Amino acid sequence: MKYQASILLTIAALASQAGLAGVDEDADKQQEQDKAVIEEVTVVGKRVSFQNNVTTEPMLQQQSEITSPLAVIDNLPGVLVNEGDTFGSDDWSTTVSIRGFQLSLDEQQLGITVDGIANGNSNYGGGAKANRYIDSENLRAVEVSQGTADIASRSNEALGGTLNFTTIDPGMESRWITSYTAGSFDAQKMYMRYETGEILPQTYAWISASSSENTDWINQSAENTRQHLAAKFISTWRDVDWTGYFSLDDVAEDNYQRVSLEQFRTNPEWDRLTAEWTGVPWVDQLYRKGWSTLRDNTFAYLKAAFALGDVDLEANVYFHKNIGRGDWVPPYVVDVVADGSGHSESELQHGTPVLGGDVLGRLYFVDANGVALSPLAGCTSSLTFPYGGAGPEYDPACYPAGAIPVGSYRHTHYEKKRLGFNLDFNWESRIGAADNQLRGGLWLEDYLRKESRDWHRIIDSRAGFEFDNMPYWVQYKREYPVNTAMLYLDDRMEFGDLSVHLGLKQFFVDLERKDVFNGTSITINSDSDPLLSAGLVYTTPVDGLDIFAGYARNFAAIKDEVLERDASALTNLTPETADNLDLGLRYVSRRLQASLTGYKIDFNNRLTFIAPDSPAGIDYLIGTNGSYVNTGGIRSTGLEAALTWNLGENWRLYASFTNNHSTYAGGSVDFPASNVVYGSAENMAVLSLDWRNDRYFAGVSGKWVGERWLDAANTERIPDYLVTDLYAGVRLGSLQPIEDIQLKMTVNNALDERYLGGVAGQAAWLGAARTASMNLHFSL
Repeated sequence: MKYQASILLTIAALASQAGLAGVDEDADKQQEQDKAVIEEVTVVGKRVSFQNNVTTEPMLQQQSEITSPLAVIDNLPGVLVNEGDTFGSDDWSTTVSIRGFQLSLDEQQLGITVDGIANGNSNYGGGAKANRYIDSENLRAVEVSQGTADIASRSNEALGGTLNFTTIDPGMESRWITSYTAGSFDAQKMYMRYETGEILPQTYAWISASSSENTDWINQSAENTRQHLAAKFISTWRDVDWTGYFSLDDVAEDNYQRVSLEQFRTNPEWDRLTAEWTGVPWVDQLYRKGWSTLRDNTFAYLKAAFALGDVDLEANVYFHKNIGRGDWVPPYVVDVVADGSGHSESELQHGTPVLGGDVLGRLYFVDANGVALSPLAGCTSSLTFPYGGAGPEYDPACYPAGAIPVGSYRHTHYEKKRLGFNLDFNWESRIGAADNQLRGGLWLEDYLRKESRDWHRIIDSRAGFEFDNMPYWVQYKREYPVNTAMLYLDDRMEFGDLSVHLGLKQFFVDLERKDVFNGTSITINSDSDPLLSAGLVYTTPVDGLDIFAGYARNFAAIKDEVLERDASALTNLTPETADNLDLGLRYVSRRLQASLTGYKIDFNNRLTFIAPDSPAGIDYLIGTNGSYVNTGGIRSTGLEAALTWNLGENWRLYASFTNNHSTYAGGSVDFPASNVVYGSAENMAVLSLDWRNDRYFAGVSGKWVGERWLDAANTERIPDYLVTDLYAGVRLGSLQPIEDIQLKMTVNNALDERYLGGVAGQAAWLGAARTASMNLHFSL
């Protein structure tokens, strides 16, 4: 970090010594651009019948350029984003919460779209959140629709709202844009974008590439890398507006692990994953480099917008391919071949893998001939870490001298291909004295998800985690075809100061599971009933003040991952629904924008995964066990407030407050009725102050999150926390041929608060430590 930062500071110093002849001109230009940004994005939301917010330019500035785009929404009302580290370089530990609805390892209840196009689910196994599609430097803004959301949103898991991540459009002039970021924990990112200017009549484009890397903040053993390529064009040809986008994202991430409240109190700086290989498989199952996420995502869309008479039409077609792998290092080899007593175990030999079949047992230690050994009679294990210790079968001290430990490297392979089509129309007319807007559309998507799991022997568990590339066992191999269709129609009429709308939408979803090994299949239907959406907006006599109210029934189809569990009683499962009601005030003026929203949500038929009973620790064989059941629902009420106040030309104040009360309804033994939903934030507050002049800019932001419950039984309370972020920068003008030189420093969690962040499975990830980064940005 010191070396990287010194390079940036040296460049800045040389630029300053050169006089920077163009600084005044560039500063004036930048100031005009900043004013334009303020005009565009400091509004609290669109003039619609539901609560919505748009990220502002200071929210982008508060995050490092290497940080995931998800982080920029964290200061909006009702939103809580937690990631394993400041840079968001671990999907496993990423959680997003809005009004008690979650995106996490075990729940997907929020919709994500990219330029309005469905992201293809957000779950860890085969899903992809927005950071897989967009580089931070290519992010224009994020539109957050809490609760009722827009009826046209393309997602079949948007129970609690939608997040629409939008990309920047190409510029009008040809130029190169370069950004280099260096930060704590060996973080660095190189980014370049080429703006083509007008390459054909009324046609503009850009292409960008970036490469980034960092390690973890806990014991600096992770090897996280990311390569991202993207391109976009806009064009007008024969009265049709064309937009095309392409992205390719390749990541390798080493994970963070959840901890209990007791573990946090014991040591809030260690997630119990280890940095060194010990040669003892029971201990090495928590070796960080063995907890890995590998993902390749390719995404592209082509849009066309045009008019037919008085009707505006927009259509697009899109493609998405996801290939990935999740890794673990189980502390044993699975016995899947009956080799007979006293014979060497064939699983330990390089050869043809076993496909499917039954588990006969587990192998822990073998002799020099590969024959399985049993622990010495009466031996008591001395192992105390992890998971409170283990039995004698895992302890090398319970075996004769010369016993050889054996272990596995387990891969779960994910693959998904999606092809989709969207069509929307908008027809504005007058009916009598009223303005009328009729809009509607359809969404069609076919996808095929493949998943398989194979087990590889670790070549020598005493030396390291290198494994045999040929698996000894392929546990399962399945395919999940899913067909989705959505239709919607919405009519809005304006009677002077009053605007009312009424809409309907419906989903038609068919899912299938095919077992490749035995040829069996399971098919279920997860269609929705017609879903009602209604609302009104009243423009009051007070200039800039609106009153709005909205209702929507949201829907989440049964996900294909439910079909993974053999024990799930599929005929008894019902898709999840949520009835959302918003009532609020929205005020917009040149200097002040504010909103106040109350809401009530009834979430019904909540799907929950029930794991089978197992010893403490990870059940690595859970792939075909456990079940999903409907466990009642959740009732939520709350209040959200947001304010942006432009204090003259140079200062801006932003504040938000959230009060949310989410409880289980019609619960079960595991989720008692009237208990508060674990992990949901009951109170949150944000205060930010930003300043800029012609040359310098800076800001400070603090977010307070109140106490939360760690468990559904409401017996363990997570302490509240306050995270403070700082940024400061300078525009250094030009040093021909380099232009628009800018240097910015960002410090996240500046006070180094120790806290518990995201919650999943009634455990929590550690909040990231103080993280600093410095960015140099310029154009040619």
